[in-house]
Amino acid sequence: MATITTYNLESGATGEREFATDLGEKLLYRTMKEAIVQYQSNRRQGDAHTKTRGNVKGHGKKPFKQKKTGRARAGDVKSPIWRGGGTVFGPLNKRNWGYHLPRKQRLAALKSALAGKLQDGEVKEVQGLQLSEPSSKSVRKVLADLAPTGTALVLLKEHDPIALKSFRNFTNVTVRTASDANAYDLLACKWLLVQEGALDNLTSRFAAKKEG
Repeated sequence: MATITTYNLESGATGEREFATDLGEKLLYRTMKEAIVQYQSNRRQGDAHTKTRGNVKGHGKKPFKQKKTGRARAGDVKSPIWRGGGTVFGPLNKRNWGYHLPRKQRLAALKSALAGKLQDGEVKEVQGLQLSEPSSKSVRKVLADLAPTGTALVLLKEHDPIALKSFRNFTNVTVRTASDANAYDLLACKWLLVQEGALDNLTSRFAAKKEG
């Protein structure tokens, strides 16, 4: 059982309600770390790329004769020890940094991240977030009252283009739906602002895990 702060968008009134859930008391810090590393690795582009002596443009002619020049012998101008030559053991963009993490482990990390947010009192429910038209003015008051400092994750019950347009002008706000949120999203933000009914949709993913 956890206590969540509620906020009414129309009246601005705040309150509290009990949220019954079985997320466990023990937080799986190692599992959460592995989920974060996996998420960041999958986003890594790996654009760094260097040319070896076989990729550098140039001829293979010997630059000068082998002996009687007083200089160190050289085979071609593409040698790694020459300026403008190839690079030895440099990074190549052929590597794929992404890897797979089991679904059960990803859900366990998400479950622990949510449990940690609830324990720290950083989860707040916004009632009446169904806007008829995009309005940054309306949601600005929500952020000022519920997330005055730090970053915030707005968790929607389902895809809502109006809510996305309302929050998109705020650089410290990330918007996700309950079906798309992951452990990284929750841990990367200070506050978790959930739409009414979004928490139930999020925790239903854990129930589906148990049934499977």
